[in-house]
Amino acid sequence: MSTARSAAATQAQRPQLQRTRLRVVLIGAPILAALVGLAALVAGWAQTGTGLATFDQPLLAWMISVRTPAAEVAVTAFTNLGQTLPMFALGLPLTIALFWHYRRLSIWVLMVAAPLGSTSLASLLKLYFAHPRPPLSDAVPPYETDFSLPSGHTTGSTVVAGMLAYLTFWLARRTWVRVAAVIAASTWAVAMGISRIYLGHHWLTDVVFGWLLGLSWLTFLVLAHQLLLPARTPEITPEPAAATAS
Repeated sequence: MSTARSAAATQAQRPQLQRTRLRVVLIGAPILAALVGLAALVAGWAQTGTGLATFDQPLLAWMISVRTPAAEVAVTAFTNLGQTLPMFALGLPLTIALFWHYRRLSIWVLMVAAPLGSTSLASLLKLYFAHPRPPLSDAVPPYETDFSLPSGHTTGSTVVAGMLAYLTFWLARRTWVRVAAVIAASTWAVAMGISRIYLGHHWLTDVVFGWLLGLSWLTFLVLAHQLLLPARTPEITPEPAAATAS
């Protein structure tokens, strides 16, 4: 009887599951397409020096004009947190805390897939575009000499912070916790991108492309996760023996 009830409940839930998947696709797919399209547009501007790229040099020149020795030290210390090992050191304890509290295996799956995918995409696109960085004479040491588009620090920070915010938003029940997670992740990603321009390691277009690339990969993972979630139907709690006997 319990198996029959479980099968009947699963059968009854299928239309609802299909509607949920449809809503996820109708909302998520256009967002993903828009982000990818904007990223492609920014990449084109960066390659041709048009559009947003016309602000690359003026913005860098302004950043140079407002630099101070103390700010350079502080911003360098912050921007270094966007490297692979510091991001791992920051993200691991937060991931452990989420898993300890909510006990969802998908937390680990997403927190591994997010940085691996973003790092791979950023590295491949750097080689594909082969876009030069700002001149070393305009940069604050330590210097970076690989290709510029996209900003790896910006992409990785956007994805890791964004995934932590998504997991918190998905699992937490308190509104203030959800809002705080989104604000913290957004602030981190924006500040990391600005730091790259301030230090002369990237152009504006590198950073904007990094944000869009990171959001695209993040949206893809969230979309895939949400599509898989409805497939997990809740368990049917068997009736107590006494109630069944009566």
